[in-house]
Amino acid sequence: MEWIKQNSGLYDDNVIQKTKWFPLDYKLLNEKETISKWSDIQSEIVNNTEYTLDCFGLAMHQIICDDFMLKNEDDVESLENFHINLGKIRAKITNFEPIIQLKDLKVNIYEKLATVRGTVIKASGVKIQCEYLAFSCSSCKGLQIVKQKDSLFTTPMKCLSRGCQVKSNFIPLHSSPHTRTINCQTLKIQELVGNEQYESGRTPRTLECELTEDIVNSCMPGDDITISGIIKVKKELHASKNNQPSLFSMYMEGITVMNNKNRSQGSYGASERIIFNMEDYYSIQKIHAEPMLFRYLVQSLCPNIYGHEIVKAGLLLALFGGTNGNVARSESHVLMIGDPGLGKSQMLQACTNVAPRGVYVCGNTSTSSGLTVTLSRESGGDYALEAGALMLADQGCCCIDEFDKMPTQHSSLLEAMEQQSISIAKAGITCTLPSRTTILAAANPAGGHYNKGKTVAENLKISAPMLSRFDLIFILLDNPDEEMDMMLSKHVLGMHSGLTNTSVSWSAVNTQSSINETNLRSRLLIYNNEVIEYLPHNLFRKYIAYAQKYVNPKLSVGAKTVIKEFYLSLRRRFQTGESTPVTMRQLQSLIRLTQARAKLELREEATEEDAKDIVEIMKRSLSDIFTDETGLLNTTRSQNSTGMSSRNKAMKLLIGLQQLSKSTSKSMFTLKEIQTLGEK
Repeated sequence: MEWIKQNSGLYDDNVIQKTKWFPLDYKLLNEKETISKWSDIQSEIVNNTEYTLDCFGLAMHQIICDDFMLKNEDDVESLENFHINLGKIRAKITNFEPIIQLKDLKVNIYEKLATVRGTVIKASGVKIQCEYLAFSCSSCKGLQIVKQKDSLFTTPMKCLSRGCQVKSNFIPLHSSPHTRTINCQTLKIQELVGNEQYESGRTPRTLECELTEDIVNSCMPGDDITISGIIKVKKELHASKNNQPSLFSMYMEGITVMNNKNRSQGSYGASERIIFNMEDYYSIQKIHAEPMLFRYLVQSLCPNIYGHEIVKAGLLLALFGGTNGNVARSESHVLMIGDPGLGKSQMLQACTNVAPRGVYVCGNTSTSSGLTVTLSRESGGDYALEAGALMLADQGCCCIDEFDKMPTQHSSLLEAMEQQSISIAKAGITCTLPSRTTILAAANPAGGHYNKGKTVAENLKISAPMLSRFDLIFILLDNPDEEMDMMLSKHVLGMHSGLTNTSVSWSAVNTQSSINETNLRSRLLIYNNEVIEYLPHNLFRKYIAYAQKYVNPKLSVGAKTVIKEFYLSLRRRFQTGESTPVTMRQLQSLIRLTQARAKLELREEATEEDAKDIVEIMKRSLSDIFTDETGLLNTTRSQNSTGMSSRNKAMKLLIGLQQLSKSTSKSMFTLKEIQTLGEK
């Protein structure tokens, strides 16, 4: 009671009377004054948690009652009603450290307080649990109240009435006023897959948690939570034939839950899981001091892959994301299409490694429920939600490889990519779950080699609505180039020789006369004999998390002008009926990427130069899409599956027949002549 009175400024009696609980900061309990009055308080909280918290709750209950007595000394009847209505006051421990990894939960932590961190992958419905249950004796009708410990149905040992010898056959009184029920919920959390301590190549560890009373419904599948509670065990089902407990499973009885997403504040939740120390702040300051920061980060993204600077720049900007707002989504989506063996999968793996929250899936082994959410039936007949890849990557990055091998799953991604949510309507359950995810996808063409004579949709067999949701689409071609092949072979051989920190560009960039200073690609290249120390993945991850957490850039007047002029020029060029329509999505994509370009350099304002860089990246994406097999930019061509490529072939055949008719003065042609002309 003395400790609570000393820290009375932290608590409000009116709030405690409504919520029936109050927080107990573990760091304040470790102060010298507290330890001097209660020497073993630290060990008691860890080893005898329930008793210690009940003591604090009882002390708070007494203090509130004393304050009420001072205000209402003469009113005895109101004091009795106040005692009845106040009920039990619970103390909840907060800021308990250290945070234990799920792999370290062993037998030595049994019946002790622990704090773990993980991702919620399954959440059951809310159920009712009896904390105290009243029983009536079948013989003398005597009343007895028994505490139901650890969710086990416990009956009285014998009747306490004098002269009654009944030791069994007690009737539970569920509707009795002495029966106390509470809400309960079961969660299953999984260790953080993107964490540094996570051991790759093995099944992630899981832990079952039981939540009660006010912490019920405090999180949902896909949330990143920190939970403190008491480690307990329960009997495994079908563990032994003679129904004797021989095998137990570990679970946690939750006391406090902290949701690391902070949805109400609108912060970027994936960065909340990253813990910054002073060394990290110095490292971020050193990274920010790089003279050519954009080039340094682009080259550090995936140094094993040579070239593709513009593609890496687009992936990097998607990782940073735009400014969070209520108008439109801040996440950008990028699609890479190209011939096999160009490093698309490795670039996706690199994005997963450096993202504060990254999930990597392969399209040919994924299902719709595995990507979105699964509705499973529990033993009691209730339904529980299990999070899929998009929900686990909420406010993070989801990299999907072999995107062309999952055509049946594309429909499940349409809502998640634009509305940033997943709607469920199954088994009478209708709900909407958040999925604010950046999707980076890689796909191979249907024929093994990208055919420029066909549209993007015909090469991938992807629907038009799916393609329109990608902000950037890059096409990587494996064209024979003697000079490029020579530099690529030097890069690969240099890596196998141990020269991982050096990289050279082709000689065409060496001469200053051929370098265009306004060309983004030339500014991202590494020159000959230049040594660069690539940024490690752990520092790269913390730099991105710092930018997402603290930097929210806005567009300057010059940036708005550049974006508006480029958007209007696109509308003029692609206004023919058969071409791909330029809609508001392209304008929003330009805004998001421009904000990401400023966020990359930790600036609060996006300048005109940032917008020009994004315009150049967008031009590269559009040139890849609309360049036909002759190498010309055809603005009347559609990227969607409207059969434009087949129509172009028919038009070419008709033009060829007209030219042949003029040269031969014939208006009739045989079938063989038409076939010969078509083969040309």
